[in-house]
Amino acid sequence: MNNTNDPIIRLIEVSKRYGKFEALKEIDLDVRKGERIVVCGPSGSGKSTLIRCINRMEEHTSGQIIINGHELTDKTKDIDAVRSEIGMVFQSFNLFPHMTILKNLTIAQRLVRKTPKAEARDTAMHYLGRVKIPEQANKYPIQLSGGQQQRVAIARALCMKPQIMLFDEPTSALDPEMISEVLDVMVDLASDGMTMLCVTHEMGFARSVADRVIFMDHGQLIEQAEPETFFNHPQHERTALFLRQILRH
Repeated sequence: MNNTNDPIIRLIEVSKRYGKFEALKEIDLDVRKGERIVVCGPSGSGKSTLIRCINRMEEHTSGQIIINGHELTDKTKDIDAVRSEIGMVFQSFNLFPHMTILKNLTIAQRLVRKTPKAEARDTAMHYLGRVKIPEQANKYPIQLSGGQQQRVAIARALCMKPQIMLFDEPTSALDPEMISEVLDVMVDLASDGMTMLCVTHEMGFARSVADRVIFMDHGQLIEQAEPETFFNHPQHERTALFLRQILRH
């Protein structure tokens, strides 16, 4: 298991190839427990691939990925146990449309964690409260707005009580007026000391919440720094160009 001073996430020379296309190129990254990292960069820069490799939704081609002291390899015996410590929130909400919100939040607890029914329900209601929509418990996903559905998706991930939360552009599919309600929930989570790795273009969120901002381009980790330095004194011209473009909007 992870020693106190060891990174909870460690990537060592991680590469990911699809045929001849190299989506990730020798990424080195350490994330410490409780650290909040925002990953940004242009489309196709490898941000989502990075997140998906950490959650083992994609298998990296070479290098090492170590989660809480466990290396992710083809021979990892209990990959589900490692993955169960990682919460994942996607661009799309991926809720089961034929289940109530409450059922969406309890099913994985019951099947994966073997949580008793009453305890699973209590946990679900607790986290629906955390994302500020407990009154929606008995509705179906289609009855909720996009922002509410994404908050349900966050609550569902939290119900598994993960050590790490990964967010893959969680607001990109939302209408502008719904973005802030999801970001507010994420800011609240960050204040709790949750280890977070978030791919997003929401630079206001990065400024206010991140301990470190990472910029990727063409599968490479180009630059990383604390928000103050990253936004005001970027070291790489490619980073500066990206910031000029994105902050213009």
